[in-house]
Amino acid sequence: MGVLLVVRHGQASFLADNYDKLSERGERQSRLLGEYWVAQGVEITQVVTGPAERQIRTAVLAGEAYRRAGLSWPEPVVDHDLDEYPAEKVVRTFLPPLTERYAHLADFVAQFQSTADFSLKQKLFDKVLREVSQRWLEGEVVDESFINWPSFCRRIEGSVRRILDSAPKSSTIAVFTSAGPTAAVARVALGLTDAATLNLTWSVRNASVSEFLFTKDRFSMSTFNTTPHLADAALLTYR
Repeated sequence: MGVLLVVRHGQASFLADNYDKLSERGERQSRLLGEYWVAQGVEITQVVTGPAERQIRTAVLAGEAYRRAGLSWPEPVVDHDLDEYPAEKVVRTFLPPLTERYAHLADFVAQFQSTADFSLKQKLFDKVLREVSQRWLEGEVVDESFINWPSFCRRIEGSVRRILDSAPKSSTIAVFTSAGPTAAVARVALGLTDAATLNLTWSVRNASVSEFLFTKDRFSMSTFNTTPHLADAALLTYR
C-alpha cells in the first residue's frame, strides 16, 4: 500500500507586496514539518509541488531537515495542476457587483479599508472570500475567462490520478500544495459534493498534513489536516 501525504504550504505573506512568499512563521512551520518527519523516520520516495513560490519553498525547507540528517530527499517535480484556485481573481472580479447587491459585503469592504488592525483585516478578508466564493460556486456570478470550482476539483483529481498511476508500490509521496487542492483531494477519497469541498477548504491549516492510502484499486483518507509538528499554539494558522 502506498501513502500520499498532502501538505498545505506554510503561512504566506498576507497583505504584503508579494503574498506568495512565506512569512517568517510560515518558514518555521515548514522547517518543523521536515524535522518532525525525520524524527518519525518518514521516508519520502517522491516530492511533487504546485508551481507557487509558497508551495515550492515549503517543500525546500522540509527537505533541508532531511539533508542535514544525511537522508535522501527526492528532487521536487512541479505540477502546475496543483496550483490553488484563483481566489484573488474571484474576489477581484466578483466583489464589485456583489457589493452593489449586498450592503453587508460593502460594509465588510469599508471596514477592511478603514482599519489598521491586522487581525481584523484577516477576519474581514476571510468573510469576503468565503461569501464571494460561495456565490461563485452557486452560479450567482459567472466569468468564463477562468476555471470554475467544479472544473478546478476535477483538475486536482486528474493530477492525483496521474501521480498515483505512475507511483511504484509502497511509495510515500509528499505533495506540497494549498488549501483548495487539499480539500479537493479529500473530495476524491470521500466522494464529497462540490459545495462540501469548498467548505472544507476553510478549515485547512498552514503546513498541515493530510494522509491518504492507495493501491491500484483503492484511494482512502487516513488523516486530515494534522499538525503534530506544531506544538506551539501560535504556529497554528489558517492564513
